[in-house]
Amino acid sequence: MAHSDVNFAMKTFISPSVYLVIASAWMAPCSTTRGDETQQDVRSIIEQRRAIMRGEAEGRAKVEVRKSSQADLEKGKITFDDLKFDIEKDEPFDPSKLTKTLKFLNGRKVKLSGYILPSTLFKETNIEQFVLVRDNLECCFGPGAALFDCVMVEMVPGKTTDFVTRPVTVEGKFVYDPDKYKYPPGAGPNGASHFAIFRIEGVQVR
Repeated sequence: MAHSDVNFAMKTFISPSVYLVIASAWMAPCSTTRGDETQQDVRSIIEQRRAIMRGEAEGRAKVEVRKSSQADLEKGKITFDDLKFDIEKDEPFDPSKLTKTLKFLNGRKVKLSGYILPSTLFKETNIEQFVLVRDNLECCFGPGAALFDCVMVEMVPGKTTDFVTRPVTVEGKFVYDPDKYKYPPGAGPNGASHFAIFRIEGVQVR
């Protein structure tokens, strides 16, 4: 599916807030025309993203594979490895493959560490919605990424955060949502059905 086709489909079928996040993952950020201030913010985000990809950002380190103990899961202390399940990149999502851990976490308050994905942002401060990704030095959102390597973060009303290049910890309610983040009308690039299936309703980012 061409970018223009995906762009039109998302604009038609997805809510404006979700559209802005996913569309910006494909569209060139420098093409925005929202004013000089916004363009400067976007350029700054682009430069920080390039620094991350070069491994120059402070705190940049490859994440070791680790899963939480049952005691930590019950406390809501989770890692991206706890979100893994049997699915290939760009494979259509099959809910029967969800693990017992994921079913256990659904609806619970959690703390999850990762990186704010800068390519999905239009601004650096007062951010209400962003994509949290694990840092494995690879693309982990959108086409060619595994569904368990990203979590949509939607801050609760009255809460926002700012963009940083270091790792952050997001606190909030973990939600498995198989409907909100589908590619419209259920078919995306390379045959994928979803661009995300997990959400955290964020109350704090630190």
